[in-house]
Amino acid sequence: MISRCMMPFHLLHSGNYYVPFSPLQPPVVCLYSDSVSFRMVAFLNINLPFGLLPLPCSISSHLYNVSATYLSWAWLYRPTHSYIELYMTGEEAGGRGQECAMTDKEHEGGEGRTGRRKSDKDQSWIPNIIRKRVCTTFVEDSLSNGALCQCGGMRETHGSNATGDYFGAAIVSQWDSSQHSSEYPTDAFGELEFAGAGRRHSHFLRLSCDTPPQIVYSLMTAHWGVPSPNLVVSVVGSGGCEKVKPWVREVLRQGLVKAAQSTGAWIVAGGLREGVGRCVGEAVRDHAAAASCLSQKKVIAVGVAPWGLVHHREQLVNTQGSFPARYYVQNASRDSCCLDNNYQAFLLVDDGSVGRRGGETAFRSMMEDYISHQRTGIWDSGSIEIPVLCMLISGEAAMLKRVDLSLRKATPWLVLNGSGPAADLICELLDALSAVPMSCTSPPPEGEGSESPSAELRERTRERVKRHFPAEADREKLVDRALSIYQNRDLITVFHGEQDSPDDFDTVLLKALVRASKRVSSDASEYTEELKLAVAWNRVDIANSELFNGDIQWRYEDLEDSMTDALINNKPQFVRLFNENGLNILDYLTYQRLEGLYRSLSNSSLAYALLQRHLTERQSLARSLPTVPCSPDEPTPLKSPISGPSSAKELSLYEVSRLLWDILGDVCQPFYYGPLGLDQSTSTWRTLKQVNKLLLGDCLYREQCCVHPWASLFIWAVLQNRSEMAVYFWEMAGESVLSALAGCKILRELSKLESETAAKLSLKELAQKFENLANEVFSECYQSSESRSFNLLIRQSLVWGEATCLEMATAADARLFFSHDGLQSLLSQIWWGDMERSTEVWKLILTFFLPPLIYTNLISFREPEEEGKTEQVPHGQDTDSLDGVDATMFSLTDMMDEDAEDYAAVRVNLKGAPSSNPKRPFVLLRWREFWFAPVTAFLGNVLMYFLFLSLFAYVLLLDFKPPPPHGPSTLEFVLYFWVFTLVCEEFRQTFFRGSTTLYQRMKLYIQDMWNKCDITAISLFALGMCCRMFPWSYEFGRAVMAVDYMVFTLRLIHIFAIHKQLGPKIIIVEKMMKDVFFFLFFLAVWLMAYGVANQALLYSYDPRPGWIFRRVFYRPYLHIFGHIPIHEMDADKLEEGIECTNNVTLIEAGAEPCTSTYANWLVVILLVIFLLVTNILLVNLLIAMFSYTFSKVQEHSDTHWKFQRYNLIAEYHSRPCLAPPFIILSHLHLFIKRHIRRIPSVKIKHFVLDIRGRQASRLNTWEAIQKENILSAQNKREREKDSERLKRTSVKVDSVLKQMAEIRDHGHRLRILEAELEYCSSALSWMVQALSQSNLIKPTRPPPALRDLTLQLADPSLDNNEI
Repeated sequence: MISRCMMPFHLLHSGNYYVPFSPLQPPVVCLYSDSVSFRMVAFLNINLPFGLLPLPCSISSHLYNVSATYLSWAWLYRPTHSYIELYMTGEEAGGRGQECAMTDKEHEGGEGRTGRRKSDKDQSWIPNIIRKRVCTTFVEDSLSNGALCQCGGMRETHGSNATGDYFGAAIVSQWDSSQHSSEYPTDAFGELEFAGAGRRHSHFLRLSCDTPPQIVYSLMTAHWGVPSPNLVVSVVGSGGCEKVKPWVREVLRQGLVKAAQSTGAWIVAGGLREGVGRCVGEAVRDHAAAASCLSQKKVIAVGVAPWGLVHHREQLVNTQGSFPARYYVQNASRDSCCLDNNYQAFLLVDDGSVGRRGGETAFRSMMEDYISHQRTGIWDSGSIEIPVLCMLISGEAAMLKRVDLSLRKATPWLVLNGSGPAADLICELLDALSAVPMSCTSPPPEGEGSESPSAELRERTRERVKRHFPAEADREKLVDRALSIYQNRDLITVFHGEQDSPDDFDTVLLKALVRASKRVSSDASEYTEELKLAVAWNRVDIANSELFNGDIQWRYEDLEDSMTDALINNKPQFVRLFNENGLNILDYLTYQRLEGLYRSLSNSSLAYALLQRHLTERQSLARSLPTVPCSPDEPTPLKSPISGPSSAKELSLYEVSRLLWDILGDVCQPFYYGPLGLDQSTSTWRTLKQVNKLLLGDCLYREQCCVHPWASLFIWAVLQNRSEMAVYFWEMAGESVLSALAGCKILRELSKLESETAAKLSLKELAQKFENLANEVFSECYQSSESRSFNLLIRQSLVWGEATCLEMATAADARLFFSHDGLQSLLSQIWWGDMERSTEVWKLILTFFLPPLIYTNLISFREPEEEGKTEQVPHGQDTDSLDGVDATMFSLTDMMDEDAEDYAAVRVNLKGAPSSNPKRPFVLLRWREFWFAPVTAFLGNVLMYFLFLSLFAYVLLLDFKPPPPHGPSTLEFVLYFWVFTLVCEEFRQTFFRGSTTLYQRMKLYIQDMWNKCDITAISLFALGMCCRMFPWSYEFGRAVMAVDYMVFTLRLIHIFAIHKQLGPKIIIVEKMMKDVFFFLFFLAVWLMAYGVANQALLYSYDPRPGWIFRRVFYRPYLHIFGHIPIHEMDADKLEEGIECTNNVTLIEAGAEPCTSTYANWLVVILLVIFLLVTNILLVNLLIAMFSYTFSKVQEHSDTHWKFQRYNLIAEYHSRPCLAPPFIILSHLHLFIKRHIRRIPSVKIKHFVLDIRGRQASRLNTWEAIQKENILSAQNKREREKDSERLKRTSVKVDSVLKQMAEIRDHGHRLRILEAELEYCSSALSWMVQALSQSNLIKPTRPPPALRDLTLQLADPSLDNNEI
């Protein structure tokens, strides 16, 4: 039984259980709870697209010994993406428990990609989870004469229960939050609007100090939409009215906020308009004013403040939530405890006190500790946990406790030296006590890392504590705190603000965290941890300057995890950096790691939804397979309800292959079938069964390295629409032109499936970018070598499933690529065969009717000597030379022959091997060169088609005999046979082309518009032929034949597509037909409206359906063209003598009804309105649509025509040379060769060149060189842009300013030294004078004067006597 439980959310005390799950499948959670004398087993099949999930959720449960009073509260939330934490409590229900409502409908696992989560304002469940604290015991404050409680609240604000317990209050001397306050549902949450601030709303929440931090973190990231941090900097310091030094403000503004923006960090501070919290808010504000909108989103400031200290907090109270709450702030220029509007979120921690500081400290510490155990990246896929760094600015004596507690949890600290008492004390301890040894008379107990301080160390610490905090009474406690802090000195980094530059603050943060991570993990490499932090922050500049400057020799093992992190979290600059510094992609990318990359796809992406569909299909079959038990030591991953090892339940390469097959179609052979050991010809069901059996086994293929790693990564990036990363992988992959076209094809297919407008537009833009790249690279190749570029277009690719560039460009609808002159040159050469392309058409027509003219000089052919020379070129060249010709441009004599088996041999043997084709006689050779050229086949089909239409018209008009036995005539039988040969050709095009399945062949055939026209024409002809054979349907058959003649005649339009002037016009007409459709829709609306009204006003009753149709539709349509029968519509113009009647009986018998003259004026008005709308408005609208379509298509008409021209050339290249009706001879010849003699056909695939080995390698190398030339030119153009020059100038100016600052610093130091030297000189002069006047020393000579010293310095060779 499936139950849908509606339970409120509450947390008291219970055990928690973690269950790992994958984002690709809904988790199934199994809970065993024995905390409250009952045992419960619950299986939850839920979808977790967000963090905090309020029930309802589908629960299939079996309860044993469960009391209804204990099962009162249950709640489920997701603190991380990798774990689900389920809390069950055993508190009595009281009156608050709600029963589960049973339903028969099974809950589907997940809303899917198009599901929409609840509105962010629908947060009514928050009070059921989040609590506040209220003082419930009045503990009198002795200094207030009974008016105040020690919690800080007035007596009047306490309830009667709190103030009535005089006995309990009398024995309590100190108020304690945990004992003297109780939790209640929170009454302050939602959005906060600062009146007059003009900023976006901030989120706020009042919560108890005991609230688990995972709830708050999930609420912030999942429901508030705050992005997960890559770093958390918790700024702590003095509150109240203590002034912050100017240089500290500069560090916060220039250092901290900029570092937070570049690393994607959270800045956690007090959130109030006082002290350090106000400085942080101002720094965020200043950065937001100067930075771009994109960088503003990355600076997240979170305020954590005590609820009882916030001014005007009553404005935030609303039990239903505030959306938003208006918050008024007065005296914004002065420090106060009001909330700061520069923070994005406020956590108002409530410990039950009022006006007291420090109530948030414990929760803040727990929050920092919890976040430090979460992982960075998408789906927590980062290689490190989120770094948390506390930053101490100034601080009072109580701050030492806060520092000590955090250090005990291994939280690193950054202390600003010179900012205030607590910070200065810690810096002095680290500096002055480093030389004093700690006494170690006995080893510390196991598990305790503390050392006993020596007496000298304690005494020195006491002196410094006394100097910095002279007014503190409990000084020994502060000394203990200071010594405890000193023992964890490895976690503390000192920032000398007056000496260090704020611009290097991000580097200081990085080194502080690396120092802490090295201290925690003693076996970790310092550089590896620093690299992981740089990747998490996406700071490739730090990595370049600090880690990859040539001083460190990186190993493959050091970069492996960081490479995975960079790939999953879309950091292409790091991927490029790792590849350039020691990471071998051939060793890195195994099939197992590739599957892991696909499993990391975001569940909001289109590729994820498509992969899920194929995974579900395979899993549905896997349920029928026998269960294979898992190892008892290995936990069962909760991926799906099927049993078996996890490999059978997770995403595999088979789903990726199926997705690529759906997108690329039959252009490529299936991907990854080789590693999986699958056969393309196997049925889908059998393949699924084979894959499941493979995945239930050892899956040895996953340990293999990917054969084409860069191409696989390129496909992975393209499927996710990651532009920069996809472009980089394209740069690294081979076969640049084909790869770019493949990316274009994938992206355009995904754009058709994408429903969101922004994502669809992004996919189309990236697809166009790859088409442009393919066009640019091929242009560079064509300029370098024409023959090589031709081979590039028709070369089969092993990387892309034996596809060619032409096939991929056709599938991708890459019209810009087809418009390239090089590709059109190849098509022209194929089109004319071995004839010169300058041959006039009239010569072809004349030769077509007089074949002996082939052997004259009327038509020019390429000389065999030229072909021979072309083929001999490679023999005189070094075979390893890159400039040599791989497979020179071929003679098309054999290519146009249907004996295409010789064509492959000719191509392979062009490199010097003698051709297997014997030398044909001149007569036969010239005959084949003319008749097997596509242009000749086209011309023959055109001429014979005109003859066919003439025959059809003659039969239809002059020789259409009656039904048998009097007919049909002989010419009509000839027409029937002619159409039969057309049907045979259509069958050949459908079922005898390509190596794909029958379904794929039929699908490809139907997709062509002209094939649909052929089917329509042939079907109508067959229908008319059958009907004309019978007397009762003879006339109907003749009518069908007449309509069919129109269809056959319209088929001529396709033939004219080859013409350079007519071809674009055909495209324009095709586009305009769509405009006519929309015009007819609007016209039909007006025709219906006017026709019905006009008929009803003119004729009160006319039951004849034929006349109703004429007058409602036909007559208004004629009105548009000026045919208006005024004598039938206007009462003043009615003709007399017309026989009509108003008798209903006579009208039903067929009499003409009389025209009604009532409201005839309305008929005229409607006619005027109808003509105004149709003749002026709609017709001009149609003209405007035609004009827009014409101008739009005409602008790119050449591009459209060239793409259409390729399709026509490909069609006639594949056709036999004979035209219908003689084509039946070619069909018989093909049948004998293919099915009787079993001679395979290579020509069935158009324009295919199969090269292997050295030839393919040299061609790929040459293509890569041309691509590098293109990229170099692009980089040069980028560097020459004004924006790039300004950037370089800015960097240089910054460097000069930094050097000038250093010079000023050196000058300042020199002035200090000069002052000290002057002082020393004066002191020495005084000493000399005093000694000379005393009787202690009797000098032998007088003291030197300043003039004497100057002379000695000028000439050191002089001694004192000479002076």
